Amino acid sequence: MQARYHDGRTAQSRPTKVCVEDETLVFSADGENRWPLDAVRVETVDDRVRIAYGRDDPARLTLALADWRDLTEHAIGHHRRVRQREIRLVAALAASAAAFAGLVFVGIPAASGPLARHTPPSLERKIGRNLEAQVSLPFRACRGAAGQAALKRLGQRLGQAANTPFYIRVRAVHAPMVNAFALPGGAIMVTDKLIDLAATPDELAAVIAHESAHVQKRHVMQGVWRSFGFGVLLDAVVGGGSGAGQQAVLLMGSATNLHYSRAAEAEADSAGQDLLTAQGLSSQGMAPFFQRLVATSEGKNAQAVKALISDHPDTLRRAQASRARAKSGAAAFTPAEWTAIQASCKDGYDPLKRMRKLF
Repeated sequence: MQARYHDGRTAQSRPTKVCVEDETLVFSADGENRWPLDAVRVETVDDRVRIAYGRDDPARLTLALADWRDLTEHAIGHHRRVRQREIRLVAALAASAAAFAGLVFVGIPAASGPLARHTPPSLERKIGRNLEAQVSLPFRACRGAAGQAALKRLGQRLGQAANTPFYIRVRAVHAPMVNAFALPGGAIMVTDKLIDLAATPDELAAVIAHESAHVQKRHVMQGVWRSFGFGVLLDAVVGGGSGAGQQAVLLMGSATNLHYSRAAEAEADSAGQDLLTAQGLSSQGMAPFFQRLVATSEGKNAQAVKALISDHPDTLRRAQASRARAKSGAAAFTPAEWTAIQASCKDGYDPLKRMRKLF
């Protein structure tokens, strides 16, 4: 379809062709752009529509209303086809689980990489939404609106640099441990204790970029396949239930239980720094944060970072590699944003009390 692209910074516009691929609006303007349909804002003006992506991006597309309807009808038809494939996939997985229980617990973890790469993004989003709802029960979002908005903006920027089909969504949560983790489909949670541990905006941005890289490289879905296997995946797809699958989903609350290989962690370190550099941001915070983790694990607050250290092996070696790759750039947050982020979880909420009520 023909459209016109406005960068929002000048009065000029230019023609471009748009299409829909996997529930994503795709067009070329200063390189390829991919706007997830569930993240765009659409405004109808007479016989045309204006489309924008994100709250802070001034760029927009304009095209004929009839063409937009054709595009969305195509997307709906594609969604139905994907949904049919999902149903067939779930049915096939269910049949396999009943017949090959041994293969489930041995074969699937071994094949987690190829399975993750071939999991349809739409299916991963659905899994992520259900797991996010489960994890949000014990890990309530912090109430500081300004700090949450700053984290959200950084997630959007990193998502644009990652060129991933997933919409990166970052938020601060209350939790009784130092951690940050990504869920399938692009949700990233940063605990209040990790925010307290980070000494600078660069350190917190490095952690978020690392988790964004896990999303970009499909490590998160690979972790789901490997750590939980077939039964939990089905439980996540259908939205929860009871029994072992439900319990495993709830266990994601303890640092998500998504263990990555050392190679995946190293890849996320490197790719995360690249994401920051692509946005003109400093990537120098990763090495200091790794060193801070090691120092804290040996001090009076050792228990607070024990889980994170065990999930992220070879921390000192990774700090050295991160320092060698680090590049200077702008701070990810302004001083006002950093202050707001640090204050965002100071609302008196007690996550341990909440978890005792739930469990």
